[in-house]
Amino acid sequence: MTDTTNTAPKQLVAISSGLSQPSSTRLLTDRLADATVADLRDRGVDVELRTIELRDIAQDITNNLVTGFPSAKLQSALDAVAGADGLIAVTPIFTASYSGLFKSFFDVIDNTALTGLPTLIAATGGTPRHSLALEHAVRPLFSYLRAPVMPTSVYASSEDWGSGADGVASLPDRIHRAASELADSVQRSERSSRVVDPFALDASFSPVGGYGAQ
Repeated sequence: MTDTTNTAPKQLVAISSGLSQPSSTRLLTDRLADATVADLRDRGVDVELRTIELRDIAQDITNNLVTGFPSAKLQSALDAVAGADGLIAVTPIFTASYSGLFKSFFDVIDNTALTGLPTLIAATGGTPRHSLALEHAVRPLFSYLRAPVMPTSVYASSEDWGSGADGVASLPDRIHRAASELADSVQRSERSSRVVDPFALDASFSPVGGYGAQ
């Protein structure tokens, strides 16, 4: 068991982009977050969980896309993700891909903020045929953002909330396996303990303009 004496708790962020309230997307988010927190605590790792409902900051995200300036509420969510040790990202599947709200949130976050951030991806949908959207749409998005994505992704269709089909792992089994993978990565993460200089310049900054020194 890991000795966590005098160490800061790990920071876990869960993002739900369900549009209704309540939603199956939020339900899956909570199941995954609870399982990950329980796994970490079983290992003796202290953890703090923050769940972000993108529905609650949808207007803020839209305004940021138009103006380029985040509201205080949106900035708080962006900072939480950037400083996390682990991320759970859950989207409903629309037209064989992630929702517009889900994509818009990751459009406004700094494209280096997720570098090295252990991420568990999951999705909900009406039928099992949309499950591959996790692999052809959601996983490539986080790979582009340089976030290591857990091997197990979790898709939940309407029928998955019951018992698993013959020969197919049940939803609770898949949740447990994915949560265990994320907990293992979060336990080793040191992202939230890094000291960030708020006045540091972006690596692309050049004092002589966009073309750099000639």
